[in-house]
Amino acid sequence: MFVNLGAYLRALRPHQWSKNILVFAPLVAGHATGRDELIATCIAFVSFSLCASSAYLLNDMIDMPNDRLHPTKRFRPLAAGAFPISHASVLMLLLLVGALATAAALPMAFRVIVVGYLGTTLIYSFFIKRLLILDVVTLGLLYTIRVLAGSAATGMLLSPWLFAFAMFFFLYLAFVKRQAELLDSRAHEGTLRGRSYQAQDLPVLTALGAASGYVSILIMALYISSENVTVLYQTPEGLWVLCILLLYWISRTTVITARGEMHEDPVVFALKDKTSLIIGAIGGIVLVICSTVPRPG
Repeated sequence: MFVNLGAYLRALRPHQWSKNILVFAPLVAGHATGRDELIATCIAFVSFSLCASSAYLLNDMIDMPNDRLHPTKRFRPLAAGAFPISHASVLMLLLLVGALATAAALPMAFRVIVVGYLGTTLIYSFFIKRLLILDVVTLGLLYTIRVLAGSAATGMLLSPWLFAFAMFFFLYLAFVKRQAELLDSRAHEGTLRGRSYQAQDLPVLTALGAASGYVSILIMALYISSENVTVLYQTPEGLWVLCILLLYWISRTTVITARGEMHEDPVVFALKDKTSLIIGAIGGIVLVICSTVPRPG
């Protein structure tokens, strides 16, 4: 019984809920400290977590034949036969109902985004993920939608700088994910099942990914150089440290991916990698200092 409960929990991929922290991005970027905004964002986090788990179950049901032939994905609960697919279907629907019911407590704009996220996920699972490049762009969009959801949940206006940065940074993560999967499949099978990529595509994917990552840094640099930044930060010049940290992290992550040492999910890698956690902590300290400490003189 305990084994089955553990299998059901693993199928929900609760570790992936960390991605939904992105709904807090507008709150942090806008320096909002209101109780209502915080509660609304927490509700949005719960709604998106339930929604994402429902989508993961659907994706695992669709990918089950390919996952059973994959060297690591064959251990996923559904692919391993830990519980019946009928149970997965019921659980998926329950999670979906829970996500929509939770979203009902938030503004209509948030509910529209949740439905849009679900629709995009369905189209991706059944169709887009087999299309060259469009699958990566969609993955990046699914990350960015979470930032939009945080804005809609609180009613806070989303900065075009934050939106542009998120779009290119998450596109970079999506390219890293595909590179990691392709390298892993090349080492074990020679092909990436259920996708449109071949081994010779790796140099192009690496170049496109690096370009997306560096464009996100450029957007941050332009934001720091703009007049907008002076409204929110006491010492905006200190934000240049963030550009240096991002430049190092993106470059290092690109090299690690090219070596075949990247986890199939770069977000999971970042949460487990000590260097990434240290960089994140330094970045957080820099943001606090730049927000609260006025420039000398």
